[in-house]
Amino acid sequence: MRASLGTMQALAFLLAATVLEVSGDAIVRIALQNHSGVAAVRIGLFLLGALLVFGYATFLNLAPLEFREVVGLYIATLFIVWQAINFAFFRTLPTTPIMVGGTFIVVGGAIVSFWRPQ
Repeated sequence: MRASLGTMQALAFLLAATVLEVSGDAIVRIALQNHSGVAAVRIGLFLLGALLVFGYATFLNLAPLEFREVVGLYIATLFIVWQAINFAFFRTLPTTPIMVGGTFIVVGGAIVSFWRPQ
């Protein structure tokens, strides 16, 4: 039960980190592409994006796993969350090549995180 709780805690940190990172990136992208005439709005969006990316770094480094173990799972989670946030912010669905490539990313992340050599 203890290992299961630790795994769930690590997944919660990774999910929070990826949501913060991708949301921060999307907000910075909005600041770059829109609001060209309103400097205060752009600055506010840049600051919000930077704050979210800082939150990502904090949550990723607070995950109760060694960084080498976090990386594979983090990359797989990042791909999935990136697609969800991309749809939520920009209403863009992933193409077939993105889905096929993403499958390799998720499988590769699982291999890196969970394969334990004998």
